[in-house]
Parts: sequence; C-alpha cells; structure tokens
Amino acid sequence: MTAGDLDGTVAHLSGAIRALTAAGQNRQAAMTCARLGEVFASWLGNKVAAQSWFTRAIRLVEGEPPCLEQGYAALAAMGCDVDDPSVLIDRAELALDRARRFGDVDLEIKALADGGLAHVQAGRVAKGMAMADEAMALACGGGTNDADVIGKSVCSFFTACYLAVDFERVGVWSPALRQRGILGRAPGPQAFLSSHCDSVQGTLLCHLGRWSEAEEVLTRAFADLEEIMPGSAWHPPIALAELRILQGRLAEAEALLLGRDDHMEALLPTARLHLARRDFDLARATARRGLRLIGGDRVRAASLLGVLVEAELGRGHMDQAAEASVELDARTRGLGLATLDAEAARQRARVSAARGDTATAVTALEDALDGLAAADLPLLKASMHLQLAHLREAAGDRAEALVDGRAAAALLGRLDVVVAAEDAALLGRLGIEGARRPVGMGCRVATLERDGEWWTAGCGDTRVRLRDSKGLRYLADLISHPGTERHALDLVDVVEGVATADIRIDRRRLGDAGELLDAQSRAAYRLRVVELRDEVEDALAVKNDERAAKAQAELDALVTELARAFGLGGRDRKASSVAEKARLNVTRALRAALTKLSEALPRPGAVLDRRVRTGLFCAYQPHPDDEIVWSVQCSMNRSARQ
Repeated sequence: MTAGDLDGTVAHLSGAIRALTAAGQNRQAAMTCARLGEVFASWLGNKVAAQSWFTRAIRLVEGEPPCLEQGYAALAAMGCDVDDPSVLIDRAELALDRARRFGDVDLEIKALADGGLAHVQAGRVAKGMAMADEAMALACGGGTNDADVIGKSVCSFFTACYLAVDFERVGVWSPALRQRGILGRAPGPQAFLSSHCDSVQGTLLCHLGRWSEAEEVLTRAFADLEEIMPGSAWHPPIALAELRILQGRLAEAEALLLGRDDHMEALLPTARLHLARRDFDLARATARRGLRLIGGDRVRAASLLGVLVEAELGRGHMDQAAEASVELDARTRGLGLATLDAEAARQRARVSAARGDTATAVTALEDALDGLAAADLPLLKASMHLQLAHLREAAGDRAEALVDGRAAAALLGRLDVVVAAEDAALLGRLGIEGARRPVGMGCRVATLERDGEWWTAGCGDTRVRLRDSKGLRYLADLISHPGTERHALDLVDVVEGVATADIRIDRRRLGDAGELLDAQSRAAYRLRVVELRDEVEDALAVKNDERAAKAQAELDALVTELARAFGLGGRDRKASSVAEKARLNVTRALRAALTKLSEALPRPGAVLDRRVRTGLFCAYQPHPDDEIVWSVQCSMNRSARQ
C-alpha cells in the first residue's frame, strides 16, 4: 500500500466514522474504528493513534445490547500488542462469550488464541496452551477462511509458545498450518506468519547453542519477508537483534531495534542491549517501563526483573537489586518453567555474591542446575557452571572451580557459540581446553604469535617471521575473538591502547572531534527516547491523546536521527568522517597483512582471507568445515597491547 493509498484510506474511514456516528449506527461505526486502528497499527506504525481508535471502537458499543460487534471491538488489536494480560483476558472472555452466544467461529478462534496468550503471560501456562491448541484446531480444521482472523490468532499462538519456551508445540502444529495454507510465501498473512514461525525456530536454536544455524534461519526469514513485503519484517529483526547481543555485535542489534522498542516484544532485547553496553541507568529505566506496562504478567516479567537486578547491581544499589530479586522469585514461583526458575536462581546468586555470601550463591546455582537435569538446554547449563566456577575461584576454591569449569567446557565444546572473554579467561586460568567447537579431523591449526617487533606465523612444520604492523595486530584481535564483530574504531582503540573509560576523549586522536560530539549525542538521544516512551505510555494511560501524540512526534524525530547515525537513512552527519577514516585505514591495514600471510603461508593464508570480513564492522568467522583454523598464542595477548 502506497503513501497515497494510506492517506486516502485514512480519510475515507475517518469520514465513514463521522457519518455512521451521526446516524446513530454505533455498531458499524465501531467496526470502522477497528479497521482504522489497524491501518495506523499495521501500516503506519502509529501506536498512539491506533490505540485511540481501538478504544473508541470499544466505547461505541459498550452501551449496546449484547452483540458480536462488542467481541470484535474488544479484540481489534493484535493480542501480542496488548501489554497487560489482565486487560487481554477480560477482553478475550467477553469476545468468547459473544462468539459462542451468536455462533461466530472466526471470533471464537481469535478469542481462544488471545485468551490463551494472556493466560500464559499471567502464569497459567497449562490453561493458556490448552486454549491456544483449541484455537489452532479450529483454524486448521477449516472452521474459518478469514485470513485476517487466522493470521492474528496464529501470531498469538506463536507468541505464547515463545514465552512458554514450548518450541516442540510449534513443531507439532507447523505442518498442519502449512498444509492448510496458513504458512507460506504468499504476500500477506502467509508470509508474515511464516517469518514469525521462523523467528521462533531461530530463538530455539539460540537456546540450544546453535548460533550459526540460528543466524542462517533468521537472516533468511528477514530477507525473504523484505523481498515479498518490503518494510513489513517484524519478528525476524527482533529475534536477530537478540542473537546479535549474544554475539557481542551491539551496534547491529541497536540498528535492528530502532523504532521497534515501543512494542513489548522489542523492549526486553532493548533492555539487554543497554545492559551489555554497561549503561545501567538506561537498562534500569527500560526494564522498569516494561514492568509498569505488563501489570500482573509473570512470564515476561521474569526476564525484565533479571535485567533490573543486574542493572541495580551495576549501579551499586544493593538493596534495590535485592528487592528486584525477591520480586523475581515471587513471580516465577510455581510456574513450572525451568528456564525462569534458573533465571531467578542466577539473579539470587548474583545478589548473594555481591553481599559476600558465596555459600548461599553457590547453593542457589547448584539447586537450579539440579532442576535443569532433564532439560535439553546445554547453553543455559554451561552458563550456570561458569557462574559457579567464577564464584568458587573468587572464594579460593580452585578444585571446585575446576570441576565446574570442566563441566562448562564439555558443554561448550559441543556448541556453536561465542564464549565471553571473561569466561574464556577463566577457563584459561584453570588450564581448561576445549571450550571451542571441535575441529574436524582433517583440520590443522595455524598460529600467530608476537615477539616484540616481530610476529611468527606457523602451520605444521612451517614457520615464517613477519615484521610487526597494525594490520597484524588487527588480525590478531579478530582471530582472538572468532565470530565476534569489531567496529573499526574499536579495533583502533584496542591496538593503540586506548582506555575504555576514556574512549570518547581518546578517539579525538583520529583527527576529528566530531566523533566525541556524535557519541554524546547518541547517548543523549537514547536517554531521551526512553523518557519519551514513558511519556507516551503515561499519556495513553490517562487517555490524554494530545499529549501522547506530541511526545510521539518528538520520539519519531529522535528515532530518525538515530537511524541516520547508523547509516540507515544516509550518511549526512559530520562525525561519519571519523568512522569512515577508521574503516578505510583498518581495511587497508588488514588487507596488507592478509596479503603478506598469503604469500608466506599460501593455504592457511587463503583460508584466513576467506574468513576475515572487513568494513565498518570486521570479524574473523571460521567455519566448521575449514581445513585450517587460526589461533593466537597466549603470549601475544601480553605483548600486543604494549
């Protein structure tokens, strides 16, 4: 739909609402309000206007005798766009009553799916999934041919499965949904729902520690939907952003989340992004906003409270962290979801450790691991063993730390993940090998080792000496962090020994103070975005549409500026010269170093040349099938920063 079509549609529907209301035809006016709200929500991305029209639809028919229109108005919004589960439950119950009273199967399917999602969010997982199953049975059994109803209902079903970590249920229903023609590549609900299904699958692969497969599924889903329906991708970029945060590719994650964090689905990864950047104030503010919006939700609240605990600890606010941990325990108690029980235990352990009570922290993690014994969640188990190993090493119990470190390494050795630098360092201190993926039988390891002004590159019995260069230092940093993207500016900072705490000041050495101002502007914009999100939600809560619209307008302008900062809307900012200079210099240096290595060690050098990606973001991305993998000897890590 073009901009002109949208303008015409909005004008036509607005005129129809006025005419129908004036004629006293409230039921028809309510349905038209619902349609207009959907235009604003799905096509214009204007949550403020959409919610206003959905609210008006409900109000127009609330005084009418019982009728179907009351049910359709109640569920006009997408179920996953209603933040508070208690609100969605009330609306779904009303709609289900009207659907069964008047024999409307379409409305019954939507009411069951939305009600099921809401009950899952509220912690009544068994009841919620039973309702969702009933909705899918009706949809797949030919109870309706309304693509809009089916699409919204299946979206609620997928969201419920994601929240309940019930990926097996998605696999059970997906073949029937495809056979029924509900999933597929046809533009519209088919393609959109297929991308949602792929996003759930990608999330499962992330949980299982199969990150390369997850990346392939999510990037393909994103690209496919953009090809079929440009500009409509929603679930794949958000799921991909979560993966990018895990991989340490934070700038990419922020670009994927820009403009989407007004929806709850994107709010949690946004909070995690702030946490990964150690921006504890923004992480806290984002998590608290999410908690205000979801009311009595128990499932999504667990992850948000987990972020809040870590943010408060990062801010040095021990009492607030403890309060958040207690609330997390209360919300997850009795849910029967092993992943959320584990999250509560991990945060409880963090608070205990911060208070110096290592014994209590260890007990919490050990009990949680016992609860995960039957779960197929190797990455979660590995992370908990690593947390235990860190605690025990800090307490001076090297023997016990070694046991947990080996357990973690055994699990990580079977996974395709990026091991965090602090965890890799811990395993190194404990003398544990094998945390990386096992190399194929035909593979050999090529090495780089620095010795003062010279580097030694070797493979098998062949050794060559190369004079030190920035390009070799950049390569060494990339090889030391396989699968992790590094911004060109970050590579420059690492190689030139810039202190992280002073990064904004020291980057001026690159010849342009603009980057300092640009970094400060981006930080200020991020903070203002969080403040404006709160203003919009507060205004909507008191039905002050004018104030909400004003805040939304400022918010849209800020998001546009942030998009430009990431090159999403064109490079028209002065400070881009700094990043561009770094990109050119780093790329030139890396290419020169790769050429030298390829001349000295042709086969290993050729493999490295294929696997090193240059540009604004650089990375060494080895593949399990590579005949040769590269490694940096530990001695380099001491000298490379000298």
